[in-house]
Amino acid sequence: MQINPIKTEKDYEAALKRIEEIFDAVEGPEANELEILSLLVDNYENEHHPIEAPDPIEAIKIRMEEKHLKQKDLIGVIGSKGVVSEVLHKRRGLSIHMIRNIQKMLNIPASILIQEYKLSH
Repeated sequence: MQINPIKTEKDYEAALKRIEEIFDAVEGPEANELEILSLLVDNYENEHHPIEAPDPIEAIKIRMEEKHLKQKDLIGVIGSKGVVSEVLHKRRGLSIHMIRNIQKMLNIPASILIQEYKLSH
């Protein structure tokens, strides 16, 4: 087992292919190889294929869907029924108070909720 750094797309593709071949390994040299290759691939992807975080409202909607929540479930967390609707339709920005409440309820990191996003008018 010789593992080399991933420096090019060709190296990356070869590592992905090898991971697929040994994916079910749980013990022994192949399991160790799988773990190391996974770390190398993760590092390469973070550097060359970063995934941008969703805007705050999309993050809220994603988490609501995961938790099977409706707009009405955010009443009191964000504000009144009208305020919840305005926020989710990007007609009103999030306040610090809303961000704190959303972070507690939906467990979304504040670093995502404080990102700028475009309001629609």
